[in-house]
Amino acid sequence: MDEKSDFLGKDNVRKLLFKLSTPIIIGMMVQALYNVVDTFFVGMAYGEDNVPAIGGLSIAFPVQMIIIAFGIVLGTGGSSIISRALGARNNEKAEKVMGNVFSLSFFLSILIAVPCLLYLESILKIFGATDGVLPYARDYLKYVILGGIFFVFGVAIQNIVRSEGNSRLAMNSMLLGGGLNIILDPVFIFVYGLGVEGAAIATVLSQAVVSLWLLLYYLKGKGTVHFRSHTLKPDSEVIKEIGAIGTGSFIMECSSSFMMIVLYNILAIYGGDVAIAVLGIVMKIISFIFLPLLGMGFGLQPLVGFNYGAKKYDRIVEAVKMSLLIVTAFGLFGLLVIYFFAEKLLIIFSTNPEYLQMGKTALMIMVLGTPLIGLNIVASIFFQAVGRAKPAFILSISRQLLFLIPSVVILSRCYGLNGAWAAFPVSDLLAFILSGFLLFRAYKVFEKGKTYIS
Repeated sequence: MDEKSDFLGKDNVRKLLFKLSTPIIIGMMVQALYNVVDTFFVGMAYGEDNVPAIGGLSIAFPVQMIIIAFGIVLGTGGSSIISRALGARNNEKAEKVMGNVFSLSFFLSILIAVPCLLYLESILKIFGATDGVLPYARDYLKYVILGGIFFVFGVAIQNIVRSEGNSRLAMNSMLLGGGLNIILDPVFIFVYGLGVEGAAIATVLSQAVVSLWLLLYYLKGKGTVHFRSHTLKPDSEVIKEIGAIGTGSFIMECSSSFMMIVLYNILAIYGGDVAIAVLGIVMKIISFIFLPLLGMGFGLQPLVGFNYGAKKYDRIVEAVKMSLLIVTAFGLFGLLVIYFFAEKLLIIFSTNPEYLQMGKTALMIMVLGTPLIGLNIVASIFFQAVGRAKPAFILSISRQLLFLIPSVVILSRCYGLNGAWAAFPVSDLLAFILSGFLLFRAYKVFEKGKTYIS
């Protein structure tokens, strides 16, 4: 029996949480940079008239996130099962789950690519693409869709790596992908003169290298969970369990994209191409806060999952409390940084006066709820880790689907663009209240020494 993951149930919880989370947070910061680099170089390539090109990338991003969401559903569902299986010493189940994640990544990538390529322009128009931004969004996305297998597999396998407690490898894979993207972007955009198409090619090639590297890690037998070719055969029970747990994360990502459909269509009415570009940039800036918070949650996941399988509930309570303290402090720090440097951050991407004026207002309003976001992330990942699909699902969709979309629709009708920006902190507050309630209920269950959390 492989005992490489035993440290998850033995080491000091506080030190272990930092050990698991720090590499992932570093990786997530690189991931945030990854998302920004394409926009930065595209903005440089198109000069003063870069707003439509930036808007095209803004429209393309939520479609790209839907593709990645298929990797997230496999990764979060699979990693939750694998963590608990390792904690319960059931390596055979862990291997079966990993094999199914591998094969499902391939099948889902094909399933996504065919309709997306056939109906790409129609999809982009649904997402709110105006005539000005549509050509740029189309040129960027056609390459991303063709390379979809690398996004789905890469994201899924990074989660599997984390479920073993090997957060350093997950970090290194993100550093590799981000570093390659930074190097390849100017080559394809400027040297070959490919513009937004060059940005897409650089992104796909970077993700391809990361995916192949992680695949070789398992094929060479270096992981805690060993790859067995017979586990590639789809198992209906495993697929159902992965789907039940990972659906919350999938819906969370898709709800983000659905939210962007609503937002971009509203912004097209109230602010046109400039408002679309502003939202895309502001979301990228905020990702430097959001993704590290998500990184803390990912670091928490194997710790909670393993100790839940090993029935060490006191370690889970300690880990969750420490995570909440860190994510709240980081959210507050991010809010202060953005408030002091809002204009300097916005001017990196464009010097367009209308964009800068609108962007500063949007950014100052939208970040008000960032200190509250961490609780929602920690609570959602906690419930995924212990295999409780229902509360994980509710929390995953709460912030963006249950609260943000209605808030945007109502507030934009009352207050126009400022109402749309204000919907973000309103939804953050409502999700914070719901997450706190469900997490407190779970804490009371653990206090009584029970294992079932509704």
